[in-house]
Amino acid sequence: MRERLDCALFSTLCSQSWTKQYVGTHVGGRLHIAQPVAHIDAADPLSAPVLSQWAMPLRRFDVCLLALSEQNLAWARTTLLHARGAMHTPIFGLVLGLRARALNDLYALGMADFVREPLCLEELRMRIERWLDTRRYPAPDPHDPSPSAVMPLSETGSEYEPEPYRGSEAALCSNILERTGRELDAFAAASASRCANSHESFKAAKSQVIERFETAYIRAALGRHAGNIAMAARAAQKHRRAFWALMRKYDIDAAPYRVSAAHHLDSRSLNPGQAGKI
Repeated sequence: MRERLDCALFSTLCSQSWTKQYVGTHVGGRLHIAQPVAHIDAADPLSAPVLSQWAMPLRRFDVCLLALSEQNLAWARTTLLHARGAMHTPIFGLVLGLRARALNDLYALGMADFVREPLCLEELRMRIERWLDTRRYPAPDPHDPSPSAVMPLSETGSEYEPEPYRGSEAALCSNILERTGRELDAFAAASASRCANSHESFKAAKSQVIERFETAYIRAALGRHAGNIAMAARAAQKHRRAFWALMRKYDIDAAPYRVSAAHHLDSRSLNPGQAGKI
């Protein structure tokens, strides 16, 4: 179980009266709900791309909560449509009075799950936890013939290596936080197999695989949390000093990730003066 879950709440003006009570810290500090945008007017066409505009900053959150009701349903559909392909953070609906047909439409547009108002915060945390674990460690399907589920023999017939990862180590490392446990297991096995066929010792080969994973993970965590070392360490469930020690070990600097995040926010903002209002 994660020590802390961070949620970003997006609520339109028509939903503020029943959502503002949820902004803050709950469940003994294990659930944090922040509101990145203070005012969103569902009637304003410029507010439709709000999720896609915040896609990069939202990567530091575990989930995005979207307040949904009959009053902003049309806006929600448009917002989810804009966010397709841009969002890496799962979207949970915080639902007031919607029927099954509307919920099915929202699922089809990319909503991951939903909870109903009045909200039970313990249930919300549990549902987020289970959803994230399901995505990270999917149950293996014995009927799934895809290369990520099975590790086929290579052309030589002497080593096991999953097809998707041949020559794509950089691609895997760039989004390692989004990879499933099964994918990482397969990649680790493939890397170990390659090393075993070389003249390296077991100790040297193991060290190489660990170094690649740790470097990719630290860089991805810093990128997800905009260079904030404390938040990256907390998300990794490591002590801040231990996380910092790994950064020093691999000569990783957090500054470029802060600059990149600031530049992204500047380039994606609607215009100066609208940072907290859409």
